[in-house]
Amino acid sequence: MNRYSLRDLKKAATAHALANAAFELALERGLDGFVVDDVAQRAGYSRRTFANHYSCKEEAVVMGAVTSNGNNDAEHVLEELPEGSAPMDALRLLISTQFTIELLRKLREVQVLAKQHSTLEPYLLNVFRSLQTAALETLNDLYKDRYPEEYKHLLVGAVYGAILPVIDGSINVLLPGQSAGDTPGAAAFEQYLSTVFGYLRSGL
Repeated sequence: MNRYSLRDLKKAATAHALANAAFELALERGLDGFVVDDVAQRAGYSRRTFANHYSCKEEAVVMGAVTSNGNNDAEHVLEELPEGSAPMDALRLLISTQFTIELLRKLREVQVLAKQHSTLEPYLLNVFRSLQTAALETLNDLYKDRYPEEYKHLLVGAVYGAILPVIDGSINVLLPGQSAGDTPGAAAFEQYLSTVFGYLRSGL
């Protein structure tokens, strides 16, 4: 049974269309090369409709990086999670599901823009925080009271804390689809994740 009403689906579709339009315009023209009216026009909606969904073009641009990333909830993780798996196993699977090639590429593109326009940074951090919160909620759904709250918070915080410098470029990691020649000496993203989880499993 669908949990969402037709009204909810239409609202989400409108928000996605506006965010995608803003993201495309930012890549094509730069953040200073367009205004909210341009976003609304490209998406086929009014400025008022834009205002019903986003506070500014910066917020819409960042949301354009994540609107097509799919629904990565606990049910999806449960489909592939072997019985008796520990929270670290579930989180490893969730990370691979959540951080798709498309999402990683778009987040890196927004981060490049954010280095030139600091007004994007709060919205980028909010998006990253929402992904982290979703992961924590998934672990809570999967394991209920079987593990202490502080353990789940510590685990999620450590893993997402290790991913953030990949997005902002502080750590030289080769994203899926990137040529090794572009970033010599960089570890592949999946290899980097394996290293991170290896440290966690060994107790750092």
